[in-house]
Amino acid sequence: MSENIVQSQSWPFREAERIAARLKEKGKTEALFETGYGPSGLPHIGTFGEVARTSWVRKAFTDLTGLPSRLLAFSDDMDGLRKVPDNVPNKDMLRQHLGKPLTRIPDPFGKFESFGAHNNNMLQEFLRAFGFEFEFASATDYYASGRFDAALLHVLRHHDEIVRIILPTLGAERKATYSPILPIHPRTGVVMQVPIDQVDVDHGTVFWTDPEAGTKFETAVTGGSAKLQWKADWAMRWYALDVDYEMSGKDLIDSVKLSSAIVRALGKEPPVTLTYELFLDDKGQKISKSKGNGLSIEQWLTYAPKESLAQFMYHAPQRAKRLFFDVIPRATDDYITSVQALPAAEKPHDNPAWHIHGGVLAEHAGSPIGFTMLLNLASVINADSPDMLWGFIRAYAPEANAETYPFLAQLVHHAVAYNRDFVAPNKQHRAPSEVEQGALRDLAESLKAGEQAQYPGETPAERLQNLVYAIGKRHPFAPLKAWFDCLYQVLLGTTEGPRFGGFIALYGVERTIALVEDTLKRWGPAA
Repeated sequence: MSENIVQSQSWPFREAERIAARLKEKGKTEALFETGYGPSGLPHIGTFGEVARTSWVRKAFTDLTGLPSRLLAFSDDMDGLRKVPDNVPNKDMLRQHLGKPLTRIPDPFGKFESFGAHNNNMLQEFLRAFGFEFEFASATDYYASGRFDAALLHVLRHHDEIVRIILPTLGAERKATYSPILPIHPRTGVVMQVPIDQVDVDHGTVFWTDPEAGTKFETAVTGGSAKLQWKADWAMRWYALDVDYEMSGKDLIDSVKLSSAIVRALGKEPPVTLTYELFLDDKGQKISKSKGNGLSIEQWLTYAPKESLAQFMYHAPQRAKRLFFDVIPRATDDYITSVQALPAAEKPHDNPAWHIHGGVLAEHAGSPIGFTMLLNLASVINADSPDMLWGFIRAYAPEANAETYPFLAQLVHHAVAYNRDFVAPNKQHRAPSEVEQGALRDLAESLKAGEQAQYPGETPAERLQNLVYAIGKRHPFAPLKAWFDCLYQVLLGTTEGPRFGGFIALYGVERTIALVEDTLKRWGPAA
């Protein structure tokens, strides 16, 4: 084990230390990581975040301990369908099957043997598309095959104790019907939430009454004839599989506490858990699928590469994040910065790019040009195709092409799309003040005169940035940020942008002079 790993302050390694301590205490030599999935809907951006974060912790655990591990992506596909999703066909057909396990409902898309099988397939394709290593598990398979039978019988023996744990958290109406055992109706196939009249531990069955027909039934808790209410189900899964680590959202804090209490009642300790914060929209409101105020993974990947989404997910998982379109450029540039810093990092394990790439960077990973820089260039030249951007890129960095910098090639395509949909429609140039006009004239004249102080080892972009900074200092801007606001708002029509010296180097000195002079002509003398 390297000293860097021991000293790493990154949160995945801190989590890995907690898991290692659990395994040492239990005398285990292999760790089981789990992520849960409710397949009534399609995989979404939160699914990516949970599996990505768990995978980073798993990699850190491997490097920290050298012990083997597994990641189980568990689908709760025996859950009864509560409502018809908005994004599926054949809604009338699905309404006829409300309450049944998802794996006993026909696939509305007509591709698989059940709705659950369709969504399970979507989940697996989704995870494989991002390169995650995982084992898939279906609740239906585990229940029906008997794999959970011993644990289910153990739950039955502790039925009354589990009820006592859960009842204080329920309202009066639910208290009257609650049981951790949910029998599946032998005639209708519906998952029943009914009072349990009697528990027969010796025979492994429960007795219950159909509330509509008044018919009494005896149902085995094994073999897939019943399932558990989800908090008890979560605890039973931890118990049966001896799960070592699972993370979940802040909205499940109480559920984690209750499931932990149940698994202790069953005689084991719960896994190490991490509670991550939820996503907020641009107004700071909790994102809701029903409100549609979130950002989908398909939308993110339209405007930026998957690595940028991973960068966004990596930082401070226990802090709430605003998830809307404006965060995409910053996350993308943060990722590029992480990649650039990784090769020379004294503590590489503290760098997000190390975790995103599993410790191994591909040759020419990242980009010599930032995403925000490309967006500003696309805005100024009204780029409607990647070729328009490549012409400037080749002049700025002759060695850069789609083969040598494949990530840059992705950024170029995304920049055209992002500019088309977000930058161009919202671009607003404002008139420069008298002070700003004087500074802009100074900029144009200084660029014409080649007034760029030469310092050893500096790039052209750095020399140009020094020039821009010097011009701002010799004009009455207070604070100096007002000068850069002027450059973005007056010249580019945006509220923020990249280091302007870098933009001049990419766009070209002559074109920048023309841009400044055309802007001054357009607005005329300041009022």
